[in-house]
Amino acid sequence: MNNILALKTVNELKTMNFLIPSYQRGYRWGKKEVTDLLNDVSDFTPKQIEDTDEKTWYCLQPIVVRKNSEEQYEVIDGQQRLTTIYLILYYLNQRLAEDFREKLFQLNYQTRKNVPSFLAELRKDGISEENIDFYYISSAYSTICDWFARERFDFSNFDSKFKFNTKVIWYESNEDNPIAIFTRINIGKIPLTNAELIKALFLNSSNFEKTRQDEIRLRQLEISMEWDRIEQTLQDDIFWYFLNKDNVITNRIELIFNLMNTKKDENDNYSTFRFFNEKFRNKNKESIERNWLEIKNYFQRFQEWFGERELYHKIGFLVEEGKTITELIDESENKTKAEFKEYLNRSIKEMLKGVNLQDLQYGDKKTRTVLLLYNLQTMLNNENDNSRFPFHIFKRDSWDIEHITSVKDKVPETTQQKEHWLADAKEFIEEKDGKLLLDKIENYEVDEKFDNLYEEIVRYFNQNLEEQDDIIDDISNLALLDSETNRGYKNAVFPVKRKTIIKREKEGTFIPLCTKNTFLKYFSEYPPKMSFWTEEDRENYFNDIERVLGRYLPSQKGDSGNG
Repeated sequence: MNNILALKTVNELKTMNFLIPSYQRGYRWGKKEVTDLLNDVSDFTPKQIEDTDEKTWYCLQPIVVRKNSEEQYEVIDGQQRLTTIYLILYYLNQRLAEDFREKLFQLNYQTRKNVPSFLAELRKDGISEENIDFYYISSAYSTICDWFARERFDFSNFDSKFKFNTKVIWYESNEDNPIAIFTRINIGKIPLTNAELIKALFLNSSNFEKTRQDEIRLRQLEISMEWDRIEQTLQDDIFWYFLNKDNVITNRIELIFNLMNTKKDENDNYSTFRFFNEKFRNKNKESIERNWLEIKNYFQRFQEWFGERELYHKIGFLVEEGKTITELIDESENKTKAEFKEYLNRSIKEMLKGVNLQDLQYGDKKTRTVLLLYNLQTMLNNENDNSRFPFHIFKRDSWDIEHITSVKDKVPETTQQKEHWLADAKEFIEEKDGKLLLDKIENYEVDEKFDNLYEEIVRYFNQNLEEQDDIIDDISNLALLDSETNRGYKNAVFPVKRKTIIKREKEGTFIPLCTKNTFLKYFSEYPPKMSFWTEEDRENYFNDIERVLGRYLPSQKGDSGNG
């Protein structure tokens, strides 16, 4: 719990003594890495931070250290950056007269006892062949010399930016086993995240009075446990995906930190950490409590939204359709719950502005939006149902807009596909009114006049709907379905699709409620014609969409259900 996290300028490193331990490989940066660092610093322009005396800074990746018994800092991670920093400082120092040169930090390699003397005698053209480490170090120094050898280069400006406006993320660990820390950090070379760095800010003992050690340990434990509970809740995909469309991050609590950092720089991986580091400028218990309470308030608001079924579905829908969590939080700040719900309804209505159900066709962007909302509002209208739409499944998987009836221009292509299609259709053709079709299928020879037979069978199952080309792509003949199920039955006739959907749901596949209602003939008059999609079915289905969504489409009648 006593880890120290801070931002240190390059200039602050100059008084320190570093040891590169034997478990690390030696210096291996080449020309590209060294040049990239020099270019980044050179291109960076510090700007005044509003309402402060400070300027912005260029941030380097973390340097992870552990103070050992010899008053040295053992470098657990970041030795490539640290060695390069030394080489740049050394070059800048060599440009000064000897009496004006500054003291540089000490850099020792556990496996190379003469590194300090070697570093003190670096020369531009002195590429060393003594060992592999010295070769890379001397080559890097030669690259630095060549980079600076440009006409009219502003050394003074670079020197100032590098020393005072370039900072490293300083992570000082007090764990006993530095090798274990190094291994953990370097498996897959996963960098420290903003969340991990911010957690260290909260749990840093230096934020508390030293005379209250028991209270410090207790509060650190409380924050750590609360932190873990928040992270565990956000790791639940059901909770996460109603708040997010597709943004997956390792430490999901970072969502809250990013929301708090309203001026996040998308080009700076550690912008959010820098924001919190500034908030912790006054390191005291009050600052910790104030910032932690703000984080908890964000989380508690999300829990409230998740816990109320209407808020869950409408917020989940709006996020899916492009509304940001930031917008929703801002709108909920000074509104009562009733006012916030009214805002959600207005937002949904705004998203459907200009939509006319009669005009919606297959391929229209708003068709998917309307069918999703239709499913959500149908669920909400059943006040006795506590089920929730699984946004995590909907947002992670691929979903199609599927024709309820077959489409005549999607004819099976291969011989095998044609034979399978005919066999599936034959199972549902009734003997009394389909005997002629059954005879044609029985006497069908491979590929012979298949297209004509295909169209005849489609017309049979679609009860002549197929002849009405203007409605086949209408929303009254469309449903929402996962792409795997859709691909599974290709362009099957209605009863085969119905059979496939029932089978998939039994196997655990999520079938949206309204899609299931459609194929189970919930919109049909009794007794239903289970193998056919009729004109009556289509009209009843459309009327239900119109009834359920009427409140969001002012020009159409709406029901008086929930919401």
